[in-house]
Amino acid sequence: MTGTLQSRDHVGSLERGLAVMEILAAHPVGLTLTETADKAGLTRSGARRFLLTLVATGYSIQTGRHFALSPRLLSVSRTWLQGSSLWSYAEPFLREVATRLNESSSAAVLSGEDVVYMARVPGRHILSVALHVGTRLPAWCTSMGRVLLSDLPPPQLREFLSTARIERNTEKSITDRNELAAEITRVAQAGFAIVDEELEIGLRSIAVPVRDRSRKVVAAINVSTQSSRFTTAEMEREILPHLLAAARSIEDFFVVQ
Repeated sequence: MTGTLQSRDHVGSLERGLAVMEILAAHPVGLTLTETADKAGLTRSGARRFLLTLVATGYSIQTGRHFALSPRLLSVSRTWLQGSSLWSYAEPFLREVATRLNESSSAAVLSGEDVVYMARVPGRHILSVALHVGTRLPAWCTSMGRVLLSDLPPPQLREFLSTARIERNTEKSITDRNELAAEITRVAQAGFAIVDEELEIGLRSIAVPVRDRSRKVVAAINVSTQSSRFTTAEMEREILPHLLAAARSIEDFFVVQ
C-alpha cells in the first residue's frame, strides 16, 4: 500500500524539472537547449518546456542560445538557510575554532553525491579553493563528505560508491572504489576524517561528525588548511580536539530541542 501511495503521489514532471535546475547549477556559464536535453535525458521539446518555464518564473535567464540559472535561486536558498536555527547556533562555535587556529572552519550536509556548505568562517590564510555557503564539493574526496558517508547504512554506501562520479583530482586522490570503501570504514571507526591533498594539492582538511539525539550524523564540521602549515599528524594532535569540542557543543543544541 505504501509503495502504491508513493507512486500515485510522485510528480514526475517536478522531478525532471528539478533535475534540469541541478544540471544548470553545475554549469554556471550556461547550456544550450541541446546540451541540456542530452544531460537530462530528455527530448529537445521536453527540455525546451522546462527551460522556458524556468525563464518565465525567473529562475533562469536566456542569453541567445544559452540558458543559465538566475540569482533568484540564491535568494530562495538564503531564506532557507537563515531559517535554519542549527546553522545560526553552530556558527559561533565554528568561529571560535577558526579564531583559535587561524584557519577556516565550515559545516556541511550530504546532498546526493556532494556535500553542501551550510556555514563557513574563513581563516586568515587564503586558500585557492573559493568556498562559501551553498558551495557543493564531491563527497568522496572531502573530509566532511567521508564523515557523512561513514554513517550511511552499508547498502546505501555501496550504492553510492557504485554510482558516484569519481575522477582523479591529484596524484593523491583515492579513486579505487574498494579502497574508498575501506577508507570510509576507517573514518567510521576513528570518528574523524583527514583528507590529504586529494581535492587539490596544497590543501588538507580534517572533519568530525555532528549527531542528533538519536546519534545519527546530521552534519559534519571541518577545518581546512594549507599543507605547509600542518602535517596530518599535527592536524590530529592540534586541530582535532578543538573540532570535537565544537561538535559536542553543537550537539547539545539537539538535546534541548
